[in-house]
Amino acid sequence: MELNFPKIEERILKFWKSDRIFEKSLEKTKGKPRFVFYEGPPFANGLPGIHHLLARAFKDVILRYKTMQGYYVERKAGWDTHGLPTETAAEKKLKISSKREIERDIKGFVKECQNNVFSYKKEWEEFTERIGFWLDLKAAYITCSNEYIESLWWILKQIWQKDLLYQDYKVVPFCPRCGTSLSSHEVAQGYKTVKESSVYVKLKLKKEKNTFLLVWTTTPWTLPGNVAVAVNPGFKYLKVEKGAERLILAKERLSVLREEYKIVGEVKGKELAGLEYEPLFNFYKPEKKAWFVISASFVSLKEGTGLVHMAPAFGEEDMEAGKENDLPVILNVDEEGKFKKEVGPFAGKFVKEADPLIIKDLDERGLLYKEEMYKHEYPFCWRCETPLLYYAKESWFIKMTALKEKMLANNKKINWVPSYLKEGRFGEWLKEIKDWNLSRERYWGTPLPIWQCQECEERICIGSIEELRERGFKGEIEDLHRPFIDEVELLCSCGGKMRRVKEVIDCWFDSGSMPFAQWHYPFENKNLIDKGEFFPADFICEGIDQTRGWFYTLLAISTLLGFSSSYKNVISTGIVLDEKGQKMSKSKGNIVKPSDIIDKYGADVARLYFYTINPVAEPKNFNFKDVQILYRKFFDTLINVQKFFNTYAEKTKKKKNIKPKKLLDKWIVSSLEKLNQGVMEKLDNYDVVGAARLFEGFIDDLSNWYIRRSRKRFQDSGKEEAAQTLGYVLSKLSKLLAPFTPFLSESLYKDLEEKEESVHLEDYPLPRKDLISEKLEKEMAAVRELVNLGLKERAKAGLKVRQPLAQLQIPKAKAKLPAELLDLLKEELNVKTVSVGKNLKLDVKVTEKLKEEGMVREVLHNIQTMRKKAGLKPTDKIEVRYSGSPELNKIVAKNKKHLLLEAKIKDLLAGDRPKQVFDIERELEIYRQKLWLGLKKI
Repeated sequence: MELNFPKIEERILKFWKSDRIFEKSLEKTKGKPRFVFYEGPPFANGLPGIHHLLARAFKDVILRYKTMQGYYVERKAGWDTHGLPTETAAEKKLKISSKREIERDIKGFVKECQNNVFSYKKEWEEFTERIGFWLDLKAAYITCSNEYIESLWWILKQIWQKDLLYQDYKVVPFCPRCGTSLSSHEVAQGYKTVKESSVYVKLKLKKEKNTFLLVWTTTPWTLPGNVAVAVNPGFKYLKVEKGAERLILAKERLSVLREEYKIVGEVKGKELAGLEYEPLFNFYKPEKKAWFVISASFVSLKEGTGLVHMAPAFGEEDMEAGKENDLPVILNVDEEGKFKKEVGPFAGKFVKEADPLIIKDLDERGLLYKEEMYKHEYPFCWRCETPLLYYAKESWFIKMTALKEKMLANNKKINWVPSYLKEGRFGEWLKEIKDWNLSRERYWGTPLPIWQCQECEERICIGSIEELRERGFKGEIEDLHRPFIDEVELLCSCGGKMRRVKEVIDCWFDSGSMPFAQWHYPFENKNLIDKGEFFPADFICEGIDQTRGWFYTLLAISTLLGFSSSYKNVISTGIVLDEKGQKMSKSKGNIVKPSDIIDKYGADVARLYFYTINPVAEPKNFNFKDVQILYRKFFDTLINVQKFFNTYAEKTKKKKNIKPKKLLDKWIVSSLEKLNQGVMEKLDNYDVVGAARLFEGFIDDLSNWYIRRSRKRFQDSGKEEAAQTLGYVLSKLSKLLAPFTPFLSESLYKDLEEKEESVHLEDYPLPRKDLISEKLEKEMAAVRELVNLGLKERAKAGLKVRQPLAQLQIPKAKAKLPAELLDLLKEELNVKTVSVGKNLKLDVKVTEKLKEEGMVREVLHNIQTMRKKAGLKPTDKIEVRYSGSPELNKIVAKNKKHLLLEAKIKDLLAGDRPKQVFDIERELEIYRQKLWLGLKKI
């Protein structure tokens, strides 16, 4: 077999395609029990990355395994199409960057979005095929199709009818570049660690001379919107004197003060409530009472001063507290994140850019106590990476807080891999569940199907295209997107005209609805859902970031519809970083493309690398050195075993049911069946990493113990049983490995079997428990332990293993080992006898007779090395000429018959130093004596 894995894989891909192997695997299992898989839809307007290879490798291993177990495993592909990723690409293509420019030609913008959706569809399909991920790409669901959108409308109407879809004025995470709000699960994906200015600001009390409230904030730009200060009613606050000024702060936060001070008073927080202070800025004159102290239980002592600056327009807690205390809302920032014209010297500035100007202004007016750099997590837009603002606006929400207990209960039914995510990252997220900010003030997305009367303001939610017609629309509906759907007017019960509200919905709602919308449910394929044929999924898999993305929205929507979880088992994979643990990015120049590893090593190497490198959900610090080590230790080793079999036993007629007699054969077969058992146990529990790692140990045992200890047997009378054993092992191994390394397995299988078909049409092997011997495996482990100890003793004495020694003493506890294994121990350590004593000590004395035997072994070893380097087969006849010192010549001549037999030499001739007529010349240092050997094929 050739060792160019990429070429092997390309050849196998052609075979799979021409012989329709994927299709045949489905045909074979049609009518059998289903194993349901949901494919998370990727965006095809960007190229696939190395992280996609990771997730798809984990998906494929489970799907292939279940198929080989006899399940019918449909694998419907899907494409995510809506939302900001596509809109951003369209803006770039049209050379525009603002909503104002889009509004000039929404139709043209949406058309460009449609054109952009499948920019890299061909590349995605080729990538999917190349890595061996069998997926039905021809029947893929597409989230922007009318059928898909209609299903979403139906789902939204169910939510509307349950009174869980509502509009409210709230502070929401807002992207000023994209001009839209985001949901909490979107925000969770965009946090970055930043270091920026935080300030301690003095607010002068109106009725107390030179007395100031000391407040702290990490967002100086929100200070012009300040309307109150919050204190915790139960905390103790101190008045401290510092020169001519008095500062008020929490007793436990005195450490923030930088100079010496004197405590002049103590009050409870509730006693501060109602105190009025002078505003920091006078840009607005609010209609309601402002600039006074309020009580709030959310004020903590973790950081700051125990007094919290309140700007209801820019904080969720601030807004809630503002409603409770009837505070005004000063919204002095526009939707581009810039201060409005009323904000004097800061007008037109992006708020983050205005921070230093605001700090300077406060300092000049004596209101800045101190400024310091603060390291913290800050949310950025998960698509365009603009800093998010918390911003008061009207949005549409789904009342997820009403379903908190149901969500938690449904989560308990899910098998999470790794298990700690259930109660950890995912469970904690559910405990803090927020209402879903559903609406987006954008253009390319599923239109929110709510129509409002222009006269009486009645609102209705439309759940189907048929319902539009029932409401009086008589035109053709070719496209449910904006701006076409915006032109649809309906009749209100009052006789007025109803127009659709302007918003589209969060694209995560699209992907979370895929269990239903991929089948155009409930308008078609009702049985697939209602009778549980294709709901819930038995298995899904994506990256760990999807715990607050797709995994969440899948659970949310199925729960909203009154179902349990839409998936039973989920594998969550870790993120891929560079070798230093840094995030990959173009600017850093540390991106690894899938082709970088596939073109050099092959897809199977990439797959097995991700299966085995570390626990499934941990970050993967991608390192080509690790890939190279895996390639050499696993793939090269296994192929060399296969080569060995082909060299010595290819004509052996393999038996399906073997009963080995030799303990070494029994041991490797027992190890194989144990491997079979372990891999199935792991895969049945979705532990791909645990299953894959079992192969590494087995391949090492097979090559470095079984093959090495069996080489002589393959050349003498024991060849038949050894060949039968190795043939059985390799044949079964090709099937066991098939889900993990589909290309390598196919190559091994076709090399071993005479069948025309594929290993992927075979049944997954069941372990033969009658061939498992725990006792033998323990005994062999004891032998190998003794070997390791003996080798250490040899190393201490500076003796090669080729030098025979007289005796090995083993501890009494190991004396009950079978004679056959003791013989194996003697051969491996190259000792004449084994005796029993208290401890292990190797006899390292080398007699003249032992020395001579060692010299002969050295000669044999070097002849075999030369044969291998010359590229000769063991069956090739050779002639060897030698020339050395008188002592060596005498030893070689004396042992000529033995050398001829062991090295399979036709003739061994003494003579002068070899000339060019010989294929290979080599000078060997043996026991400080030189021996020249020349080898020639005859």
